[in-house]
Amino acid sequence: MLEVSGLTKRYGDILAVDDVGFRLEKGEVAAFLGPNGAGKTTTLRIVTGYLPPTAGAVVIGGVDLRREPTKAKRMVGYLPEIPPLYPEMRVEGYLRFVGKLKGLRKQELEKAIEEAIDRCRLKDVRRRFVYALSKGYRQRLGLAQAILGNPGLLILDEPTAGLDPAQIVDMRSFILELKGSHTILLSTHILSEAAQICNRVLIIHKGKLVGDGTLEQFATGRSLEETYMGLVAYS
Repeated sequence: MLEVSGLTKRYGDILAVDDVGFRLEKGEVAAFLGPNGAGKTTTLRIVTGYLPPTAGAVVIGGVDLRREPTKAKRMVGYLPEIPPLYPEMRVEGYLRFVGKLKGLRKQELEKAIEEAIDRCRLKDVRRRFVYALSKGYRQRLGLAQAILGNPGLLILDEPTAGLDPAQIVDMRSFILELKGSHTILLSTHILSEAAQICNRVLIIHKGKLVGDGTLEQFATGRSLEETYMGLVAYS
């Protein structure tokens, strides 16, 4: 579903992403794990087409992102760390706006909105203005716009950042419910989150991919925590 090869991003003399490559199969759920500043967000922004790479390629569902960006982006749902919300809109109106941007029309659009509202448990606030939503509900709405239209690939950047403990539990449960319906790449710097949600872990540090394996593979010999800390310490 997703193939990344030789991905590199430079900002002048700063090498933010250094020759990153990996492949995710359909239905796979992977954590993009690394400390703050490791290059996670930059990589995800390139994968979604938000940023151009200095070098490398991204192929989504067999479509080259650089050659056919519109077609490739239609297969992607993206939740950035700060959800792209419009405070003056109502929840339902915002989802309708996003759905139209995604090319959904009429009955297809209304069905997609209802599914997103139901899956993210937004029924009680569907007519509320976005500015009146709590942080937790804003994050739910951000996830709802990402899954609108049922894209094959979901890119979630630190989806639990800034949430209180109860909201974190809620968000993790929503993501777990999406497993099997989407290929998911989720960035985080929290080891427990990666272990609870994902069945594969990609570890990035200083722009380089320094670890890639399933939870079972990481569990052989050393725990994920030991492996992660060791890789980061010596990479």
